[in-house]
Amino acid sequence: MLAWLIGLPLVVGAAALAPLAARRWRRGVAALAVTGVLLLAGALALLLAAVSAAPTAAAATAATAAAGAGGSTGALIGAGIAVAGSSIGAGIAVAYTGAAALAIMSERPELFGRSMVIVGLAEGIAIYGLVIGIILIGKA
Repeated sequence: MLAWLIGLPLVVGAAALAPLAARRWRRGVAALAVTGVLLLAGALALLLAAVSAAPTAAAATAATAAAGAGGSTGALIGAGIAVAGSSIGAGIAVAYTGAAALAIMSERPELFGRSMVIVGLAEGIAIYGLVIGIILIGKA
């Protein structure tokens, strides 16, 4: 499992940089093919490392899960996803509504109150995700 945690950012980073490399190099298709082969080789190396891991680590994990220590992991991961997703969504919503509010206030300043209400509603999305996260952590 440790090999996956170490290698996964490398694989994701290479996959994210592949389109950029294709745009910058004149022979983008060849560079993209080389990047794909390197990604495949890295993924196979990670797979071999995970398959050949010592069984003692798996036995210790199974014993911990049987003892009941790992039962709240799903709730904590769900809380993290709820908070992260709502924060990202709120950021996108505030970006669009804030830009629109500034545009309308430059033409009609008397609409300040109405436009700030809309921006505040967009910010409320993050608060809803935080409340869900607190509820899930309380269940864990």
